Amino acid sequence: MSASRVSSTRSCCRPPRPSATPTPRRALIFDSVYDTYRGVVTYVRVIDGKLSHRDRIKMMSTGAVHEMLEVGVISPEPVKAGDPGVGEVGYLITGVKDVRQSRVGDTVTSQHHGATDALGGYKHPNPMVYSGLYPIDGDDYPTLRDALERLQLNDAALTFEPETSGALGFGFRIGFLGLLHMEITRDRLEREFNLDLISTAPNVVYEVLMEDGSKVVVTNPSEYPEGKIAEVHEPVVKATILSPSDHIGTIMELCQTKRGNLQGMDYISEDRVEMRYTLPMGEIVFDFFDQLKSRTKGYASLDYERSGEQAADLVKVDILLQGEPVDAFSAIVHRDSAYGYGVMMAGKLKDLIPRQQFEVPIRAAIGARDRPREHPRHPQGRARQVLRR
Repeated sequence: MSASRVSSTRSCCRPPRPSATPTPRRALIFDSVYDTYRGVVTYVRVIDGKLSHRDRIKMMSTGAVHEMLEVGVISPEPVKAGDPGVGEVGYLITGVKDVRQSRVGDTVTSQHHGATDALGGYKHPNPMVYSGLYPIDGDDYPTLRDALERLQLNDAALTFEPETSGALGFGFRIGFLGLLHMEITRDRLEREFNLDLISTAPNVVYEVLMEDGSKVVVTNPSEYPEGKIAEVHEPVVKATILSPSDHIGTIMELCQTKRGNLQGMDYISEDRVEMRYTLPMGEIVFDFFDQLKSRTKGYASLDYERSGEQAADLVKVDILLQGEPVDAFSAIVHRDSAYGYGVMMAGKLKDLIPRQQFEVPIRAAIGARDRPREHPRHPQGRARQVLRR
């Protein structure tokens, strides 16, 4: 038998080689928008495999399963296409009406025989700043609720829950990613939905450990527990400040008043410096950025990121009118700043509250201890600021 016939016979009898296992499809969601007619449009970058029309996909973070009604690529406008492959940037439409089901950073895979490991980088957006929004007219409460639900279609990071205040009525406790997010959201509510709103001072989330071992999460000063408190934890951020070197002293003074700790300082050039601080987040969410800009003539810039928590000596300061606490004016502050906050709030209310024919005592208190307004030499006294006509 010739060699050629032997080789051909062996090739016919040899079992076929097993084909390589196809890589499960994986695509990274980097953005999503809400379209009134088509629902949520999800923008993805294909990492493994390809996306095909009418295939069923699964969101790995939530486990939600959808059918792809339309698939396309970005070139640079969205163009309907067949099968976007590895490395291509495209979009997919599933008919979903809730943008929270297409979270940025999530991984898209197949419903059947899909990937088991998600792409790195996914993390649920956690609110960093909380503030209360209340309509000036109580009849606008349903309108405010509908407006927040509509904004949430385009903004998956927005969280809210109903809240009631004895002074302001019905409203919502809203969680934001930062102060800029809060300003944009309030501006959109007022402009797009013609709402007149009152917002409470922004604050952050605290963890209060009681002596009995229980833990209370406080997002509002009105939730601050009564009783024996063992420890209070506050969130901390790593702040990076870039500024001309002429303003180093003023920046250090500002950060020290905000209980900051200097972690390092480097000269980027002869007249530019980078300063790294660890600051309590509760100290910078209110007016830190404005003071930084005013003290540096607008030349300083600030960037910060969450870095954990720390224990601090924090107390709740209540403002009492006619002996009754007004929860809208309550605040959680450091014990060293409690007296100054009480004096400041009492002084402002003295000028804002109309004069009456009867006494209107204004007091600031930490628990059962009153903080007087006009007698700093006698901090244990029970002085009252009285308004009269």
